[in-house]
Amino acid sequence: MSIGNSPDSPGNSPEDDRPTIGRALQQARIAAGLTVDEVSTSTRVRIPIVHAIEADDFTRCGGDVYARGHIRTLAAAVGLDASALVAQYDGEHGGRPAPTPAAPLFEAERIRPEPRRPNWTAAMVAAIVAVVGFVGFTMFSGSDPSGGTRSVAEGATATAPAPKPKPDKTIKPAPPKTDQTPDPTDGAIAAAPKDRVTVKMVATGSRSWVSARASNNRILFDGFLNKGDSKTFTDPKKLDLVLGDADAVQLFVNGKEVEDDFRPGAVERLTYTKGDPEVG
Repeated sequence: MSIGNSPDSPGNSPEDDRPTIGRALQQARIAAGLTVDEVSTSTRVRIPIVHAIEADDFTRCGGDVYARGHIRTLAAAVGLDASALVAQYDGEHGGRPAPTPAAPLFEAERIRPEPRRPNWTAAMVAAIVAVVGFVGFTMFSGSDPSGGTRSVAEGATATAPAPKPKPDKTIKPAPPKTDQTPDPTDGAIAAAPKDRVTVKMVATGSRSWVSARASNNRILFDGFLNKGDSKTFTDPKKLDLVLGDADAVQLFVNGKEVEDDFRPGAVERLTYTKGDPEVG
């Protein structure tokens, strides 16, 4: 009688036979003839983090979002299927969180209509017109005691109203433009609020995975941007970004375009604050 596991035992499932994520990455790296230093240089993932991931220790990644990004990057460097490893990670760590919708950049202020006040000026003008009309009607239609009609011009001299002085319509020349005159393009930069950090992402190339995190460690977005898609994020202090394919994303930080030469397919981790754009 055999005391081993039967063929139907759960311990013999294919999933139990597959290597761990770190073991699979390590074996693929060794098979490709690469060292940890070479993988770190090509992926820009620090050496201690590479060692930790190959030991199945993901605590040094800084969270699930960064862990998934590191797994994708290392898998691509050693020639493994990144999607399968990320799916294995999600199955072992509680699944992938639902993407959080981006916070609105600006919220329009509701303006309460003020109660309408009585238009006393219009009422006074209407009253004056009524009085003048009544006086004129009385003067032109009144009769004298003998039954004859009184003439307005009788014994009176018509006085024409004095002409009003015409306003001076002299056009003053516009002041000459000096070096201190603001450039119209400065308005686009001034449109970004000075008391917050604002980042706009525009996907200009192929599909790219991106992640955005606020200063309170809340995930603002974690997903893919297709070509032509754009996302805008804002925070009072700073924004942490992870770009799965940095070369395929165009960045505008605090109203200015970031002109960094990112390599195609490279993963970039960036941090921006309220000051000038600085790469974290």
